[in-house]
Amino acid sequence: MDLKLSFIAFLGLFYCCFSQKEGNECITANAKYCGECIQAGAKCGWCTDPDFLRQGETVSSRCDEVQGLIKRGCNMTFIENPLGQQDIVQNKSVTNRSKGLVALKPEEITQVQPQKVSLTLRSGEPQSFELKFKRAEDYPIDLYYLMDLSYSMKDDLENVKNLGTSLMEEMQKITSDFRIGFGSFVEKTVMPYISTTPAKLLNPCTGDQNCTSPFSYKNVLPLTSDGNMFNDLVGVQQISGNLDSPEGGFDAIMQVAVCGEQIGWRNVTRLLVFSTDAGFHFAGDGKLGGIVLPNDGKCHLENNVYTMSHYYDYPSIAHLVQKLSDNNIQTIFAVTGDFQPVYQELKNLIPKSAVGTLSSNSSNVINLIIDAYNSLSSEVILENSKLPDGVTIAYTARCKNGVTNVGENGRKCSNISIGDEVHFNISITSKGCPNDGKPEIIKVRPLGFTEEVEITLNFICECDCHHQRIENSPDCHFGNGTYECGACRCKDGRVGRKCECSSNDVATEDMDRTCRKDNGTDICSNNGECVCGTCECKTRENPEERYSGQFCECDNFNCDRSGNKLCGGHGKCVCRKCVCDPMWNGTACDCSLDQSTCLAKNKQICNGRGRCECGTCKCDDPKFQGSTCEMCPTCPGVCAEHKDCVECRAFGTGEKKETCQKECSYFTLFKVKSREKLPQPNDGAYPIGHCKERDANDCWMYYTYSVTNNTENVVYVLEEPDCPTGPDIIPIVAGVVAGIVLIGLALLLIWKLLMIIHDRREFAKFEKEKMNAKWDTQENPIYKSPINQFQNPNYGRKGAVL
Repeated sequence: MDLKLSFIAFLGLFYCCFSQKEGNECITANAKYCGECIQAGAKCGWCTDPDFLRQGETVSSRCDEVQGLIKRGCNMTFIENPLGQQDIVQNKSVTNRSKGLVALKPEEITQVQPQKVSLTLRSGEPQSFELKFKRAEDYPIDLYYLMDLSYSMKDDLENVKNLGTSLMEEMQKITSDFRIGFGSFVEKTVMPYISTTPAKLLNPCTGDQNCTSPFSYKNVLPLTSDGNMFNDLVGVQQISGNLDSPEGGFDAIMQVAVCGEQIGWRNVTRLLVFSTDAGFHFAGDGKLGGIVLPNDGKCHLENNVYTMSHYYDYPSIAHLVQKLSDNNIQTIFAVTGDFQPVYQELKNLIPKSAVGTLSSNSSNVINLIIDAYNSLSSEVILENSKLPDGVTIAYTARCKNGVTNVGENGRKCSNISIGDEVHFNISITSKGCPNDGKPEIIKVRPLGFTEEVEITLNFICECDCHHQRIENSPDCHFGNGTYECGACRCKDGRVGRKCECSSNDVATEDMDRTCRKDNGTDICSNNGECVCGTCECKTRENPEERYSGQFCECDNFNCDRSGNKLCGGHGKCVCRKCVCDPMWNGTACDCSLDQSTCLAKNKQICNGRGRCECGTCKCDDPKFQGSTCEMCPTCPGVCAEHKDCVECRAFGTGEKKETCQKECSYFTLFKVKSREKLPQPNDGAYPIGHCKERDANDCWMYYTYSVTNNTENVVYVLEEPDCPTGPDIIPIVAGVVAGIVLIGLALLLIWKLLMIIHDRREFAKFEKEKMNAKWDTQENPIYKSPINQFQNPNYGRKGAVL
């Protein structure tokens, strides 16, 4: 059972140690050269000391955590551990553009700082920098109004015709540099979206309504600062019509986003107002009209009209998101209440977009645009371009009023007003050496703004000592490798620490024979590889654990353990055997040779009743116990031996009361109030003797005697002896008399009760007999009456003759 518990404890300790070391990525990388080592992790270093490796250690043993290398004897001057760095290349301060002052050109306004950063990345080591954003006052705005001109929007068009000057007046309160444009859309000009009969192509409306021919998208008015021109051009627009309810708005949004020159977008705040009272077609719906080619995301405007609606399918939502983001366009969906939930879901998929509920005749469109713009401009969201493989980016936002956002929310700050300044910490980390170490450029910018931070990523792929390498070095077996960073980097086809062997010869039987111990079958004891006839031992994840020996037959971690410690913590593990420190012995160095703990008060080892083993007494006779075999709880006479001393010290009586101070001071006495408070056998790790003895007054004394682990004699005694007392006659006599009287009374009561019951039963019987008695009223058969009676035979006859 003890062996089983020890094995379980060993497994637990092994698992614990393995778990603590499994995170050492430097060792698990099994790096063969310095560049490979430093790419394994930020804590990894490479020892270039030529004499660092011990017998049986592989070249990969040079790679370890820096502290591990120092602990193993590598001087800091020989450790290669390059660190990343950062450099701010362009750091123009953020500027203001205040009303009433000299107006700055849009390209002269700076809202993002810094503008260019160069980062040198070491694998696993993050590099961070601060990005500052400040909303500039009087920042230019371009607004493009894209309107659905299907027949259901007829009354809305009338209200939009005066939108130009009215919106200009309202936007002048926000910026002095405002431009507005207008575009319209209906649907693809193919069946089944529209009717292709000649009459319907000229006028798709029914009755006497005069409508314009259907079209997909028209750029009616490029962006302009002339509000009156907006009113004039919009005023001559006519409603058109189509057959199905969803409209082709996605085609129009795509063209507005990608046709920057025709629309006239500037590098300023770009707003797209999308106004409709219906849903939308998206990618795949074009199959209804026989259109299967995916939207190419390019501009196809000729004379300001989209000409490829019949050729390319509708764009997908993801495609629109990409193009709107690439062109810094913020979208405002002005839709009627019936479709507000649909566009709200669309807004959740398109960053930097807003949804407003349009009245039935678009009379509230100006307020809707102003509110949506304020909502969009009050939030800053950072986005980055595509990252190289193995590169990650993390954001931490420090917003207004001390608010800090981390994780995915670290990209944005809300409730930002003009003039407010917020800060973002951007941390970039690479894993390994992406793209073979070639520099990469990524960009970070706030959504909806053209300004951005250009970040150049440089990767540390090799150590500094790589540049001092010696190719075809004679130290690498006649030039079969490059001597680099204290080790040989072998040419293809060569192996070994010094590249001394051909890889074709490594596995031959002749080479393997010298790697087998005692001509056995195991190569390098299954703990290494045979390279050029020499065993190269495996490395462990824990750098302090090593295989060694000519055949890797030894290790320093498979020795016996005691107390969860290798060699009990009192020795070293050498080739699977414990070499104990002085004054320690045993297979696990857990046996102390110090006999002072076995010395009794009489200066004898174990009181002469045992032997001292590993600092503990082993009593020859099992009936003796105690740390020095000083006690025998089961020996007869133990209680009687100490009875007189206990009696005189506890109660001042007994045969030794005169000599008590002199003869009975060898133990410590404690009094308790009840027998339950006497020490029990499970109260301590030392034996306890329980005693019951009569004292001089013929009373019972209850006490315990024990010897603690500190060889101290301890006695616990009941403070009041248990003395017998004589019988009390009066209560006994009174009890007997009372008992007799009570018994007599009880007998009388029982007799009386029985008599009453008997009398009642007899009376009831009498009454019953009385009720059953009857008198016979018939004549006596022998009785004869003395009276004779006679009757005239003719009495009663009519006409009788006497």
